[in-house]
Amino acid sequence: MRQSIYSVKQVNTYIKNMFTQDFLLSRIAVRGEVSNCKYHTSGHIYFSLKDENAAIACVMFAGQRKGLAFRMKDGDQVVVKGSVNVYERDGRYQVYAQEISLEGAGILYERFLALKKELEEMGMFAPDYKQSIPTGIRTLGVVTAPTGAAIRDILSVAKRRNPGISIILYPALVQGEGAKESIVQGIRAMDTFGVDTLIVGRGGGSIEDLWAFNEEDVARAIFECSVPVISAVGHETDVTIADYVADMRAPTPSAAAELAVDDVRAVIARMMEYKKRLSINMTGRITLTKQHLLRLKTQFGYLSPHQQIIEKRQFLADAEEKLRSAMGQRILEKRHLLQLHIQRLKGLSPLDKLNQGFSYVEGRDGKAVTSVSQAGTGDALKIHVSDGYIRADVTEISEDRVNAEKRQNREDSGRVI
Repeated sequence: MRQSIYSVKQVNTYIKNMFTQDFLLSRIAVRGEVSNCKYHTSGHIYFSLKDENAAIACVMFAGQRKGLAFRMKDGDQVVVKGSVNVYERDGRYQVYAQEISLEGAGILYERFLALKKELEEMGMFAPDYKQSIPTGIRTLGVVTAPTGAAIRDILSVAKRRNPGISIILYPALVQGEGAKESIVQGIRAMDTFGVDTLIVGRGGGSIEDLWAFNEEDVARAIFECSVPVISAVGHETDVTIADYVADMRAPTPSAAAELAVDDVRAVIARMMEYKKRLSINMTGRITLTKQHLLRLKTQFGYLSPHQQIIEKRQFLADAEEKLRSAMGQRILEKRHLLQLHIQRLKGLSPLDKLNQGFSYVEGRDGKAVTSVSQAGTGDALKIHVSDGYIRADVTEISEDRVNAEKRQNREDSGRVI
């Protein structure tokens, strides 16, 4: 009987169907250690699960990432829930993950997420409740273990930045039984003492080691503290509930000391720079003010009453001089005109005529005799000369021929009708 021959794809498809029809493989949970974990740019996560005796390939597609609540890395002990199926192209089977949770620490992490969500909904993480960290503090409070790297780092950095600062340590338990109560008492004691800023924290460790800072009582004590609180728990990658509630989170205890304590040398240098700028600005301002005052003084000199009086006096003196000059010129012109009139009138003056040998004849009625018709024979006339008058009687009247003819013509013309 002839044996059937199948293609590779047919074989892979057959095996895939076997996996698909197996109820156990369609909904399975696998425990193991993560290795070769890679986050692809597409959003997919490729990794392997291993134990002491075996390993299996796993993939979590980008669409299933909501089933992963932490950043997975090599060495994590996890529980992967999903299905096992065959990737036909390569002919290999793998776990298609839908949910991944940490084993052991995963329970604590889920508690962490639940408390974080609850406190966030209550508004304890809101920026509106955050206090600003003051500058130039004199007293720093620290709640941490009295021994260990955290307090050494804080003391070293704080004293280096400001040798004169006062540091008050509350020696608290930061791990194990009673740590929660000890940290709460330390925060309240520092709040009562009235330090300027408070650092609450410890060195790095596992989630179990840092768990005291994920307790609700510690979070509420930080939230209710009237003193600004800096949280400094673990290393930079460690995040606790205390970090969210505190007024400021520092990645390390050393960084917390740098945030809380001003560097005196930097402050002095900054103050010297401010002094220099202030001096330059003041010098410039004084120079500008002096120039402005000089301009005002010059303007005041122009506008002052005394200067105005001097100018008006000078104006009046100039006007008076112009008026005198104009009046003198006008008088001179009038005098010249008067002389012309005098000369003209002088030729018409009776006295001048009399002085020249002419005389003025006055009749009986006191009127001037200018015609022979105004006098008759026997009339007494008064003849005025330059130095007096002469009385004379008229003995003869003679009219010249020309005037007689003119008179005759007038008389004749008067008789014509």
